[in-house]
Amino acid sequence: MGYKDVGIVILAAGKGTRMKSDMAKVLHKVAGKSMIVHVIECARKIARDNIHVVVGYQAEQVKNEINRWFKVKFALQPRLLGTGDAVKSALPGMMPHIKDVLVLCGDVPLIQEKTLRKLIDGHKKSQAKLTVLATDVEDPSGYGRIVLGKNNHLLCIKEEADASAAEKKINRVNTGIYCFDKALLMSIIDDIKPDNRQAEYYLTDGVEIAQKKGESILVLTMDDPREVVGVNTLEGLVKAESFIQQLGK
Repeated sequence: MGYKDVGIVILAAGKGTRMKSDMAKVLHKVAGKSMIVHVIECARKIARDNIHVVVGYQAEQVKNEINRWFKVKFALQPRLLGTGDAVKSALPGMMPHIKDVLVLCGDVPLIQEKTLRKLIDGHKKSQAKLTVLATDVEDPSGYGRIVLGKNNHLLCIKEEADASAAEKKINRVNTGIYCFDKALLMSIIDDIKPDNRQAEYYLTDGVEIAQKKGESILVLTMDDPREVVGVNTLEGLVKAESFIQQLGK
């Protein structure tokens, strides 16, 4: 059964310049299906009717591909200003009864239902205002690092470009998947500022804002990093193709 009070935002607006292709990143195929189709298939097991896909680059092509398979709600991100801005574009479409918002990435095609259920159940049980899905990897380069203080308390998530030399050595990384209390998300989304090297609105900055407000934040570390491999390059696509066979998805 799906969760009646959970809305899902899937980020699918990016261009994916490192894919060396003009095609929108989420339209690249893994095991014969577009990455975005894999993600929505999993999302529908969690919240069948409350799925919002944020489109931007090649919006019509992405919509057309999704509409061949599913009926979802779309939000348009007219300018690709980062993940915080993308989520903001989807919030007005959220139904009033939605209590928690699950944020997924359209380029993480191997995510499994059981992992997302564990995330949502952990979030609800602990009554956290925000739960971050993390994983430990051997090579953390390219990922946002999970910076913990005393008692495993989350201080912030540092993007690679803004991380110090010490922070870059951290192996616990952000998967880009979150569960937010909707009221908290709506209260902090406008506080996110593009004060970084990319001049983008990072959703990860929202985590730091919530932390500074003293909100309860849970970091849930998942066991199998293969599930959350993000596909940013053609090599990543090959890796996802081999992992999908191993995971039996």
